[in-house]
Amino acid sequence: MSGHGHGHGGGGCEAEHEPAERGLEYGLYRRIDTEKLQCLNESRDGAGRLVFKPWDQRTDRDRFVESDADEELLFNIPFTGSVKLKGLIVSGEDDESHPAEIRLYKNIPHMSFDDLGREPEQAFRLNRDPLAQLEYPTKIARFTNVNHLSIHVSKNFGAESSRVYYIGLRGEYSETYRHEVTICNYEASANPADHKVESLVPQTNFIS
Repeated sequence: MSGHGHGHGGGGCEAEHEPAERGLEYGLYRRIDTEKLQCLNESRDGAGRLVFKPWDQRTDRDRFVESDADEELLFNIPFTGSVKLKGLIVSGEDDESHPAEIRLYKNIPHMSFDDLGREPEQAFRLNRDPLAQLEYPTKIARFTNVNHLSIHVSKNFGAESSRVYYIGLRGEYSETYRHEVTICNYEASANPADHKVESLVPQTNFIS
């Protein structure tokens, strides 16, 4: 509500004080290949695409996706280039239909519910967040060179179906051709690169 910006206060409410900057940080929705985005178990065809929207529309209640047969949803999100994912926000209704747990997978195009036996890159327990204020930071070492992101809503807070109003993705983007060059460089020394990444993972395990 209004906000003349007095109270420069510490880091507790940057989202309130830096809306323009926050909006830029959450601009990865523009890098999604929306035509190819899929949402499995959505009750309305194409509704899953509607929750990836601009920062200033994050509390809009007109566009949402609701699950169909049960509480699970599976978003398959292809990007138009290479992404380094740093954080995400998931916002739903302030009731039991809000997602309670999500799992993230990278670079598995056309993922289906049958593929969910594999280990996710990262999983989060969520809090109810109707105002889209809570960011969940990723383990960045695991989310570089992401061309495709899958988000599995595995459970909610007890309702028969899940409802999502907004998914915000924060990170960096680079064109595809740069990504291809990078892949070539990695292939020349694949094993050392892999080991370096693996060794970083435990140190970045700081999810709050």
